Amino acid sequence: MRVVLRWQALITVVFALLAAYLAGLHGAISAVLGGAVSVVAGLVFIVLTRGEKVRSAESVLLAALRAEGAKIVSIIVLLWLILSWYTQIVTVAFFATFALTVIIFSLTLFVREK
Repeated sequence: MRVVLRWQALITVVFALLAAYLAGLHGAISAVLGGAVSVVAGLVFIVLTRGEKVRSAESVLLAALRAEGAKIVSIIVLLWLILSWYTQIVTVAFFATFALTVIIFSLTLFVREK
C-alpha cells in the first residue's frame, strides 16, 4: 500500500507542477486537491482493512466491502466539499489528477512491497 500511496503522491506533484505551468496557482491547487481526495480515500481504506484477522473468506470479503464502501463515501464527501468550497477550481486539473490517482489505487493488487 505504501508504494501505491507514493505513486499517488508523485503523480499529484507532477500534475500540480504541470497545472501550475499551464493554469497558474489555482491550477496547481486544483491538482493537489484532486490528488488529495484519492490519497485520503485510500488512507480510509487502509485504516479499515488493517488489523483484520483472516478467519474465513467471508470475513475477508465483508471487510473489503466495508472498506471500499467507506472509501467511496469519503470520495463523494470530499468531492462535494472541495467543489462547493473552492470556487476558483480548475476542473481539468482537479479531475485529471483525481482520476489518475484513483486508477493508480486500483492497481494495488498488482504491486508487491519489498
